Amino acid sequence: MIGITVTKWNNKQPIFHQIKDLIETQMLQGIWPEGGALPSIRCVALDLKINHLTVMKAYQLLVDAKLVEKKRGQGMYVLSGALEKLKKEKKQLFLEEQIPQIVATLKRIDMPLCTFIKALKKQIESDK
Repeated sequence: MIGITVTKWNNKQPIFHQIKDLIETQMLQGIWPEGGALPSIRCVALDLKINHLTVMKAYQLLVDAKLVEKKRGQGMYVLSGALEKLKKEKKQLFLEEQIPQIVATLKRIDMPLCTFIKALKKQIESDK
């Protein structure tokens, strides 16, 4: 089974939020498919060398976000529709937070939009 690994913790954000964000990223990457089980709380806690209550908080955030469900005695499972829900939320977050930052940077460095779009297209094509 693929585990949840962290190379370095961010001191500016609680660990349980970082674990939640990591699992969401891994869901988007296809590591945790819909209907699939997440690693047990105890396994994650042992692997990351952290308190199991911290992992439990992270998992509870995922439950609260309606991305995973707790099956009593079986563990945590990714809900059907979780990927689309997550993509929709991440797209909205991108539009609200990152686009304004990109626009501000373009203005600060006097970069024409057409130059940025050409560079963006080139980057997207090279990633294929």
